[in-house]
Amino acid sequence: MQNKVKVEARNIAMSYGKTQVLRDINLAIEPGEFFALLGPSGSGKSTLLRLIAGFNQAQSGQLLIGGEDISRVPPWQRNVGMVFQNYALWPHMTVWDNVAFGLQERKLPKPVIEQKVAAALALVNLEDYARRRPSQLSGGQQQRVALARTIAIEPKVLLLDEPLSNLDAKLRVHMREELRTLQRKLGITTIFVTHDQEEAMTTADRIAVLDQGVIQQIGTPMGLFDNPVNRFVANFVGTINFLPGSIREASRDMVRLVSPILGDIKLPKLPHVPKAGEVEVGFRPHAVTLRVADSARDHEHVWLQGTVLGYEFLGEFVRYRIRVGDSDVIADQPHYAGNAPFMPSSLVNIGIQPGEMRFITA
Repeated sequence: MQNKVKVEARNIAMSYGKTQVLRDINLAIEPGEFFALLGPSGSGKSTLLRLIAGFNQAQSGQLLIGGEDISRVPPWQRNVGMVFQNYALWPHMTVWDNVAFGLQERKLPKPVIEQKVAAALALVNLEDYARRRPSQLSGGQQQRVALARTIAIEPKVLLLDEPLSNLDAKLRVHMREELRTLQRKLGITTIFVTHDQEEAMTTADRIAVLDQGVIQQIGTPMGLFDNPVNRFVANFVGTINFLPGSIREASRDMVRLVSPILGDIKLPKLPHVPKAGEVEVGFRPHAVTLRVADSARDHEHVWLQGTVLGYEFLGEFVRYRIRVGDSDVIADQPHYAGNAPFMPSSLVNIGIQPGEMRFITA
């Protein structure tokens, strides 16, 4: 493979007519990084990917690959490879011919083409399928052919547009592991578009979360999950509870919070604490402990009492929905064989770990 390259977007804005789809996009993707663009439908993530590929044109801003401004360079001269959602394989061609196609278009010598096709098929473990046609392959195998075809041309950057969305759930998990392993082996800078937060968090080194054409936050999967900067990111990256509150004091090591549900409490200083004013207190379902209503309460949690509205059994854990005052709280509890669930209408004590609370202002 070629040297790893950096991809940069500087102040990029793009519109379709009067509809602005990308707004002041700034990001720097490091050489060899596996980077995900995550967001709901219509957030601008696929538009940004196609802009990097050269299929879209920004009205303003710069796009750089390896330090070179390619904003006005046509797609066929950018040396980037793209794997589409539907794989875009030629149905009448064999696997070998599909992988060789881009190399033949570049008019490379036949021995070079044969060597590169063989190497690409070996990378994705499809050497024995070279003479089959796409219709004779499974969805996962077709995806690997599309990857091999892209890898064969040795692009500077690999672009993946929701490549796992057409696969069933079990195969999707397997293929994302294969994709990550392959990317590490190649060391190629890779940009992966998905609306599935689990896919992004299990594959990417870093993630940019987009909404309405704006990058809301960029960070590692753990960083985004643990310290979301706003309500949208907190909701989109995982499941979260919100309770209303107001910060009355914030010193170097303590925060005083007044809440109609949590009461008047003092908490240790947490990341991203605003100085004062109305907030929402966010905490993840796994940070909640449930006990029967008359059990003892320790001093390591903030305790509430609520009524179980219902639960879902999800295998490794049970997800409860609990009514507390005017709000609902979701609590995930590990499941062990023989454990009886809390039944609907049960009164329970709800313990929240203070260190897991986050203050969200927008």
